[in-house]
Amino acid sequence: MKKVDARGRSCPEPVVMTKKALEAETGDLEILVGEEVAKENVSRFVRKSGAKVKASQIEDGYKLIVNR
Repeated sequence: MKKVDARGRSCPEPVVMTKKALEAETGDLEILVGEEVAKENVSRFVRKSGAKVKASQIEDGYKLIVNR
């Protein structure tokens, strides 16, 4: 599973990083973000791209698991 660490990045950078990872990888992704706004923006983008996303809170932000 490819990991994308976008913690500490401000929007729209986490969405851009997610977009690049979705284009480059065919499997599932794990995306780490530090802010709730980034979690919501990335989740919305992933759903619009046709994938499923599950978010959970971690110590220093959020972990999103993207399933295609």
